[in-house]
Amino acid sequence: MSANPDANLRRRTRDEIAARVASDIPEGAYVNLGIGLPTLVANHLPRDREVILHSENGILGMGPAPAKGQEDWDVINAGKQPVTLLAGGAYFHHADSFAMMRGGHLDICVLGAFQVAVNGDLANWHTGGADAIPAVGGAMDLAVGARQTFVMMEHQTKSGASKIVQRCTYPLTGVGCVKRIYTDLATIAVTATGLQVIDMAEGLSLGQLEQITGVPLSAA
Repeated sequence: MSANPDANLRRRTRDEIAARVASDIPEGAYVNLGIGLPTLVANHLPRDREVILHSENGILGMGPAPAKGQEDWDVINAGKQPVTLLAGGAYFHHADSFAMMRGGHLDICVLGAFQVAVNGDLANWHTGGADAIPAVGGAMDLAVGARQTFVMMEHQTKSGASKIVQRCTYPLTGVGCVKRIYTDLATIAVTATGLQVIDMAEGLSLGQLEQITGVPLSAA
């Protein structure tokens, strides 16, 4: 379902979504940032807050993206983007990295998604299309291994369909794993009693958001 909210709506930019995610990451958390939009979160973590960033290809202690011209292409994240390493950071074999993920040693993972269901099911590795390229990576390990899974994504597809759905139609990555959804339109908590809207983009009402999303929503 799609809809056109009134002209006062100002969607959040990608950096604004990333900053909103960063604001919910507590001091001392060990966090994995998934490929794509989630990588932007590293650039918005408060400087007075210690957060230890993990990359599944074998890095612990990542910093923000390097300045243009300062890239070291031997230091990259799982999405092959150049990153920085903070003091005390470390490199290690990806098998050890996956042991961290599968062993429950990460507090939060931030992943992108094709779809998130109202019960927290996540679909983010394949659209099921015959010509689609599957991209499993470490998403399945992260979705079930991290203590909390946050999803960061655009609220709608390019055709205007909601990515938040009653039931996922794409192949699942994890079942009931998503705890919070961050989009250009809202921040939404996944609870046992349904989806609860924590905050919304400027110029958007709860009724409009529910119409755009196509599933029941309530205020937190």
